[in-house]
Amino acid sequence: MHFNSLQKSLANNIFQQAETLAGKYFRLSREEMKNYRYDVKTLAHLEKHEVKDGAFAHLCRYHCTKDEGANRPDDIYFYRICLQDNRILDAVERGQSFIKLNPLLLYIAAHELVHIIRFEAREIDFDAPREEKEREEDKVHTITKDMLQSCISPDIKLILDCFSNRYKIGDLFN
Repeated sequence: MHFNSLQKSLANNIFQQAETLAGKYFRLSREEMKNYRYDVKTLAHLEKHEVKDGAFAHLCRYHCTKDEGANRPDDIYFYRICLQDNRILDAVERGQSFIKLNPLLLYIAAHELVHIIRFEAREIDFDAPREEKEREEDKVHTITKDMLQSCISPDIKLILDCFSNRYKIGDLFN
C-alpha cells in the first residue's frame, strides 16, 4: 500500500502545519525553522535501508562534510523523514471508525520534527545507546503531546491516547 496523490498532498500540508506548531512551541521564527535541513519521503521513494517494519516513520540522518575525516563543527547533517505509508494506511484501515489519517499524520509529523530540533540542539546524540533513545522517545512523546494541545480536537486526543508512550511511533536509524 502506498499513498495516493491526494494523500501525498495531505502529508505535505500536514508537515507545513507541524512546522508552524513546532516553531511556536520552541519559539523559533520561520527563518529559524528553515535552518533545519530535512525532507519527507513516502514509501515509494525510499531506499531499502530507509524502509522500517514496525514504525510509522523512520528518521535517517545523513552527514555531509567539506573535507574527508573526522566530524568537524562545520559539518552539515541532513535528515530524511521516511514515511511508512503501508503502516500508516493499515492503522487507519484497521481503526476505521476512530483513527483518521489527518490527525495521525499530524502527530507523526510533529513527533519527527521534535526529534530533529532536539538532535540539532544537541539535547541527545543521534547515535546514543538504545536505552537512551528509548528514554528520548518518552520525552519526545511528551513534548509532542504538549505541542499539539493548541490544536486539540477529539481526533487528536484519540491519537494521543492510542499512541501513548506504550507504542512506537517512529524509529531512529543512521
